[in-house]
Amino acid sequence: MYGAGLLSLIHPTAVIDPGAELDEDVDIGPYAVIGCAVQIGAGSRIGPHAVVNGPTRIGRDNRIFQFASVGESPQDKKYGGEATRLEIGDRNTVREFATIHRGTIQDQGVTRIGSDNLFMAYTHVAHDCRIGDHIIMANAASLGGHVEIADWATLGGFTIVHQFCRIGAHSFCAMGSVVTKDVPTYMTIGGHPAEPRGINSEGLRRRGFSEAAIMGIKRAYRLLYLSGCKLDEAIPQIRELADRVPELGALADFVAVSERSIIR
Repeated sequence: MYGAGLLSLIHPTAVIDPGAELDEDVDIGPYAVIGCAVQIGAGSRIGPHAVVNGPTRIGRDNRIFQFASVGESPQDKKYGGEATRLEIGDRNTVREFATIHRGTIQDQGVTRIGSDNLFMAYTHVAHDCRIGDHIIMANAASLGGHVEIADWATLGGFTIVHQFCRIGAHSFCAMGSVVTKDVPTYMTIGGHPAEPRGINSEGLRRRGFSEAAIMGIKRAYRLLYLSGCKLDEAIPQIRELADRVPELGALADFVAVSERSIIR
């Protein structure tokens, strides 16, 4: 549903399902298609030829560029037309030819995306993914189903993430990484298959981490990757370091609950 005040922002060639709910100042470009059960919040802009299908809820001030496909049914052979959904927060940017799919009933039935994220051209977010805030997916980075990405993670161009993997907060995946296991919080990985390459020092500095915290994270990296310790030996030692460097608590927690194990 949309009122008369919105009509001036909708190009006459756009196709809007009567069941869509658009805020008063949503901008819809030429030949865009907005399906049934789509909700779009204030200040959002949908570019030419973009397609948004539902059930999908999109928050405020999002920008979806031309030819993107958002809220389409999942690429999963088990999907049988169930009314699963996609939820997107605020101030996200979805660039050209990006694809973001709804969830499946084999999981929680929803794909969730937070706020302030950038999905560059040709990126793909598969069914049932859970994306946090302030995440960057560079060109053609792709996620399999059920992937979780925590806040401030960065995926370089052409990064590929296997289904059910987790990408930790403030981590960095180098261009062309092939990720088949969990990427711990704060780490940098790269390669095919991906291997640990150190910690994301520059990213941490940009986000205000103290030098003491960064040094503590480097010590934790050495415990995980250079000491020869098994994971169940390294985790208690990292928790001890967390008494002095609280930021390490998140790293220890991430590694402790890993079901696929971490990249090593």
